[in-house]
Amino acid sequence: MSVYYEDLSVSDTQSFGHYEVTREEILSFAEQYDPQWFHTEPERAAEESPYGGVIASGWHTAAVTMRMLVDAVLSDAASVGAKGVDELRWPAPVRPGDVLTCENEIVAKEPEHPERGLVHAKTETFDQDGRRVFSMVGLVMYRRRDGGA
Repeated sequence: MSVYYEDLSVSDTQSFGHYEVTREEILSFAEQYDPQWFHTEPERAAEESPYGGVIASGWHTAAVTMRMLVDAVLSDAASVGAKGVDELRWPAPVRPGDVLTCENEIVAKEPEHPERGLVHAKTETFDQDGRRVFSMVGLVMYRRRDGGA
């Protein structure tokens, strides 16, 4: 059963996910999409970076978050995509071996069109120590039940 715009309420919150980030995945993603040395050169990163070792690209963290969000929330949603994201942040680095989990909260809703509404959903990702490593507010379009009639 799909979750429609009308089924969501401001302050609805879900916690979900369990994703272990590997060194190999960090290096592979960075080589292809964000080849900055502190993502791709572990030895140099350990010696020269302020992070003390290789870290995941923020875009990698965003992609992992999106995967967990789709699996836990959007796969059952009457979502028709998103208009973008606001407040995209990477407050702490993700390192090899970190285990990530997410929390998603509906922070606002607006009926945008007779057939859909816009949902502002704040998604935060945390490491195994509860440190926030990612956050964004997604502007997600949800179909309205019966076309808003």
